[in-house]
Amino acid sequence: MMIRRAKQSDIPAISGLLRQVCNVHHHGRPDLFQPDGTKYTAEQLADLIADDSRPIFVAVDSNEVTGYAFCMFKQHLNDTCVTDIRTLYIDDLCVDENRRGQHIGRQLYEYVLQFAKESGCYNVTLNVWCCNPGAMQFYERCGLVPQKIGMEKIL
Repeated sequence: MMIRRAKQSDIPAISGLLRQVCNVHHHGRPDLFQPDGTKYTAEQLADLIADDSRPIFVAVDSNEVTGYAFCMFKQHLNDTCVTDIRTLYIDDLCVDENRRGQHIGRQLYEYVLQFAKESGCYNVTLNVWCCNPGAMQFYERCGLVPQKIGMEKIL
């Protein structure tokens, strides 16, 4: 297993994984997520892959993309309330549904942690949907703890 920055040639595989993520969310919250959707178009993915402030990492096994981690740097400079720590936010992490349970997600997460440390980050953060208990358990096993909780009232 190799983890590296995503390349343009990875876009079709990443798109397939994005579809898997959307379907997990659709099954949990069909009121919010469409079936078989993707978070980004191929053109948007191409732009993201070229953006060093939003690194995308892929796990590759035998030339097959088996997972990804979309990240972005966040920092609030000169904020009157929040400190100016540098954070690496994991916007999305996915392992191919046919490859789960093989510790690919853990390897991706550990790679992101090391990248964040080397990039001078104070912490790594992410959001997880409550309708995805498997992801919540995975992140808890990785040592993450709740930082804040988003709440809603459906009208």
